[in-house]
Amino acid sequence: MSARLRVDPTICTGYGICAELLPELIDLDEWGYPIISPEPVPRPLQQLARRTVSDCPALALRLQREPDRTGRPGR
Repeated sequence: MSARLRVDPTICTGYGICAELLPELIDLDEWGYPIISPEPVPRPLQQLARRTVSDCPALALRLQREPDRTGRPGR
């Protein structure tokens, strides 16, 4: 599965836990809100990305599935 991390800024409360759990893909701005890498989540980080999504206290993160290179949705 190819996926990208997304944040819903309208419900994010800036706890910053996401950046602690997944610093490879998430930085924090000066107010503590996440800045998400626009790159797809690398395969070795996908399990950690799912954990980060589920551990978000505000439920503001999600993994958006993307089609693979053939144009078919990933599995």
